[in-house]
Amino acid sequence: MSTRLYGSLARIADFRNSNFDVTPLLRPDWATGDYIETEVVGTPTPLYRIEDRSGHMVRVEPGDWVVGALGDRKATLEGVGSWRDISPDGRMHALTSAGLLGLYTSLSQLLPPPLELEYRGHLCRRGRKLRMSDFAMRSDTHAFNVPTVLLVGTSMSAGKTTAGRRVCKELDRAGLFVVGAKLTGAGRYRDILSFLKTGATRVFDFVDAGLPSTAVPEDEFRAAIRPLLGHIDGLSPDFLVAEAGASPLEPYNGAAIIDELGHAIVCTILCASDPYAVVGVEKAFGLKPDLVTGPATQTAAAVELVQRLSGVRGINVIDPAAKEAFRRSLVRRLGLQPGDHSASVISSAPKR
Repeated sequence: MSTRLYGSLARIADFRNSNFDVTPLLRPDWATGDYIETEVVGTPTPLYRIEDRSGHMVRVEPGDWVVGALGDRKATLEGVGSWRDISPDGRMHALTSAGLLGLYTSLSQLLPPPLELEYRGHLCRRGRKLRMSDFAMRSDTHAFNVPTVLLVGTSMSAGKTTAGRRVCKELDRAGLFVVGAKLTGAGRYRDILSFLKTGATRVFDFVDAGLPSTAVPEDEFRAAIRPLLGHIDGLSPDFLVAEAGASPLEPYNGAAIIDELGHAIVCTILCASDPYAVVGVEKAFGLKPDLVTGPATQTAAAVELVQRLSGVRGINVIDPAAKEAFRRSLVRRLGLQPGDHSASVISSAPKR
């Protein structure tokens, strides 16, 4: 008997093994965000793993069934693929371990062969296909005024999640109510769960808004993300620590989310792959960060070069010796009262 595993893109849905039908649909009826069931095929590699609805990684074998959602991925360092490229015989790949499903058309040669899957059918109820948008977060208002620490990168794997964990930890130590969010990128739950483990009281991402990834048209992205921002605003946190996946120049709507957050951004931390990438993002996007971290700050020479090229201070947040410098920088930028970690928000943050 086959084992059915739900990828973490299905965590917003109410799926149980008996409350839906699996019905094959013709290709013209497929769309981004559709929930489908697939069967694992091919020869297992280290990528034959699926992130379940709790964020745990589970090994899968040929014959297992995987529930995920159709979507697109456009990752600079790993791979590019889309559900639109799925082969006529229904062969496809897991574009992320969360169950983002499509066919890779470009894949890094540094990676092992991806998880191969075969279409079994769409998840349906009463003859109607089920989509991520059916379970998306709703909000009565789209207002957003939460003071926001924004984390952006020069590329994927530039240290955004690591920096976000550090910010959450420092704000939690200050006794503040912190919400963590990943607002652009490709679906994967464990990154945002790490914010929850390091100080955020609540965490959200674009999956809660009904998107498998944010590689969608800008108007669709804005319409989906606004109810999520409105919901976060309604929680009245002291700060939102928001990660924008990839970089603002990549096709994940990074520029759109920065525009949506607007005046609420009180601190921007740029996570850079190297010192020259800092200048590239500044010039190409017009973004002047308050702080630089990531691989571009691994050594004293790199930090010095960041300062000389961009005029922005660099701090290596994974260096234990830099913890106090990072804390002081955050306290100063966010307008917190320094001392015995009993900080309070003062005039530099937007008024609620």
